Amino acid sequence: MSSSVLFDAPGPRGRRRQAAGNVVGALVVVALLAWVAFVLYDRGQFSAALWGPALDARAWQFYYVPGLVNTLRAAAFATVGAVVFGLVFGMGRLSHLRPVRWVSSVVVEFFRAVPVLLMMVFFNALFGFFLEGLVAEPAFAAVVVALVLYNGSVIAELVRSGVNNLPKGQGEAGLSIGLTQGQTLRSVQLPQALIAMLPALVSQLVVVLKDSALGQLIAYAELLRSAQVLQAGSGNPLQTLFVAAVLFIALNWVLSGVAHLLARRLSSRTSGTTDEGPGIGPGPVAGAGIGQT
Repeated sequence: MSSSVLFDAPGPRGRRRQAAGNVVGALVVVALLAWVAFVLYDRGQFSAALWGPALDARAWQFYYVPGLVNTLRAAAFATVGAVVFGLVFGMGRLSHLRPVRWVSSVVVEFFRAVPVLLMMVFFNALFGFFLEGLVAEPAFAAVVVALVLYNGSVIAELVRSGVNNLPKGQGEAGLSIGLTQGQTLRSVQLPQALIAMLPALVSQLVVVLKDSALGQLIAYAELLRSAQVLQAGSGNPLQTLFVAAVLFIALNWVLSGVAHLLARRLSSRTSGTTDEGPGIGPGPVAGAGIGQT
């Protein structure tokens, strides 16, 4: 009997059709890649004169590495700020005080609705013109603030949904031992919700890293902006942007791997598997049978 609820396992004919479809799909993809490669080769895009400036030591020293450092710097500051923002306003949305809950909801919903790029442009103008001289790096500050506000709002919603998805008995247990609603939220519910939403939280950090590339539109010297400056002087946009794309893919692959690793570890912990083997738990409580006849 199939373990799937919605679909039955395919029979021999269905498996043959699936295998044939996979083969046909793979052939189509290979054919498209071969056609693209032929067109690029025919137009001289594989020549050493174009790939050399995109891969030499000068490109890495003055463009890729500084751009990568700026990308990671913005992502690191934005990550810390977004987590703090999300915890504060996520708990605010769960507060038993109606004014706190209302203000937190308005802030979260507002910054979730505003596009990140629009916030970057706004804060860049604010820091660069209206507050000129007060902010050392207006573009960097604009990128970080925009990423904090948007991704912090998403994390706040993760906190709220994570706490609401906990069994109601968790909150009732905290109240039954004399904790206030705020203490129950901070000491009992929030730690469990953070553990449950940790994989989703790490996945959101991947979004922070990718959205930092939007900073190139306000002249922040992150990885994509550095690649664009390099190709403007070398005349090889395809090659330099390809290298930048590979670096972004590598970074996101590492973060995605961390998210999957955390998900597996948390799944193994919550499924009752221990180092002593699955299904092995504590023995019966001492004295459980005393007084029975």
